[in-house]
Amino acid sequence: MTVTSRRPGIDAPDRPPIYEGTRIPANIPTILEVPQALRDAGDVLEINFGPNHPSTHGVLRLVIELSGERVVGLRAVVGYLHTGFEKTMEQKTWWKAITYPERIDYLAFQNNELGFVLAIEKLLGIEVPRKATWMRMLLCELNRIHSHLVWLGTAALEIGAISMFWYTFRERDSVLDLFEMVTGVRMHTRYFQAGGLAEDIPIGFYPACRAFTRQMPKGVDEYESLVDRNGIWLERTRGIGLLSADDAIALGQSGPVLRASGINWDLRKDEPYLAYDEVDFRVPVHFHGDVYDRYRVHMEEMRESTRIIVQCLDRLEGMQDEPWIADDRKVVLPPREELHTSMESLIHHFKIVTEGYRVPEGEVYVAVESPRGEFGCYVVSDGGPRPWRVRFRAPSLVALEATATCMTDALVADLIAIVGSLDTVMGEVDR
Repeated sequence: MTVTSRRPGIDAPDRPPIYEGTRIPANIPTILEVPQALRDAGDVLEINFGPNHPSTHGVLRLVIELSGERVVGLRAVVGYLHTGFEKTMEQKTWWKAITYPERIDYLAFQNNELGFVLAIEKLLGIEVPRKATWMRMLLCELNRIHSHLVWLGTAALEIGAISMFWYTFRERDSVLDLFEMVTGVRMHTRYFQAGGLAEDIPIGFYPACRAFTRQMPKGVDEYESLVDRNGIWLERTRGIGLLSADDAIALGQSGPVLRASGINWDLRKDEPYLAYDEVDFRVPVHFHGDVYDRYRVHMEEMRESTRIIVQCLDRLEGMQDEPWIADDRKVVLPPREELHTSMESLIHHFKIVTEGYRVPEGEVYVAVESPRGEFGCYVVSDGGPRPWRVRFRAPSLVALEATATCMTDALVADLIAIVGSLDTVMGEVDR
């Protein structure tokens, strides 16, 4: 498969392909098998990488086979972090289940929470106030920056760029301070509710967030100054872990992995949700499909997310007195101050917390552009207070499936850089 004609989502169609044909393993796309002639020669060594953080960017076990220093066989073993989140959610009320998607990808907690909440709202047919929509978008972009910072710091650390870790976690702490200011906690906030937000935006958040948007671009400049002209960094990332546009499409990739292979596809632009069609931002796309271009996409996305946050602040500062959650007492908790004076409000509060609310019968699929790509939420309701079926499309699992393709003709030293560049979170893979 090669890029030979113009297709939707592909920039620069005349650019030569990253490599000729396909590198997806023929028998099983996710397993790199040792050629039989090489195995018969008896010069193959099997070793384990993981399951531990220093070697595999998470609780992942990679069984690799080496011929000298070249990786000739690879298979991924997952399940060390299995939690059964989806089946657990089917035993909880819609109201209580909101806490679980956040923990599936613990770096993209706001985006995952949003996907499930949007699915509930679609089934309910409830209208969300504009203030809540814009605040959700702001927090999701803060969450994207947070996730990319953790990825950059840890992926760089794994291939020897130790200083990067301390720089990125400086800005990450500022992001978590903002989450704590709004929600009371630093991660797994449960701030998005069916119908809007759990609480109004606190006084002091806007100036604090403005200060962060002024600092963040300077932070990205510093990250780039550390590695962009570093010979070791360039040797470890350029031309390593190649994934062509056609192979990326065939393997169902999304997010930075897909865009680093030359495919211009971002759900925020191509299938807008929230108010993404009302803000101005660019989708970073690169064309070499290697570790370095995946790094570049992440860096540029942090700049674009900062631009989006500024535009959200511009809108939100003019919505001070507007509602932040829908006024539907069958679904939304009544204001706390009413519980002391209104028996009806107390009853609604008690029934939502203990029994939950009923969601009309039906099924929906809602997808959002998480930091790792398309996070999809498929839910089925039988009309009761609990979801009948919950299933997530986890972009981390899909990215992990590209490991065997990216490792073709790679050395064992390249393994860590390649696996790290795919930006997988094992909680989302195993779930």
